[in-house]
Amino acid sequence: MTDDEQNAPPDAAVGRLDVPTLQTLAQRAATHPLVVDWSFDPSSLSPRRLQLSLDAHAYPERVATARLDIRWFTSGDYSVHYLELGQDDGDGPQYHCRWDRHPKPTAPRTHFHPPPDAGTAEPSSLEPHHLEVLFTALDWIRERVEQSHGTT
Repeated sequence: MTDDEQNAPPDAAVGRLDVPTLQTLAQRAATHPLVVDWSFDPSSLSPRRLQLSLDAHAYPERVATARLDIRWFTSGDYSVHYLELGQDDGDGPQYHCRWDRHPKPTAPRTHFHPPPDAGTAEPSSLEPHHLEVLFTALDWIRERVEQSHGTT
């Protein structure tokens, strides 16, 4: 099992993947300056998540790739996982965090796993509106890039 699958909420607890909402998120994300491409993983015929590829030129050389993985469910639950991967990502992401909404016995339903390692969940005030969640995450990432890497 990959780290992404291990960290994602279980489908049984949150319902079916909401593919039309993921398609809307993909189209709207493409308007953000950091987003250079999007795709469904593993494919558009059988998506498990939406992957947004972020502009590699906005990051220092030590960050090989950065992306945002989104899973949105018909229940309104979601997982939005930001990852920065180094030149050798064999050990997993070098920096990541996650915004989630799903049942979790040890945290509020809507919560945030903070960077640098998507640690213990803490409360989040995000409402379960897909576009608000998307652009809140993308704006948070843009601020991180500006403050930590000095670029955008």
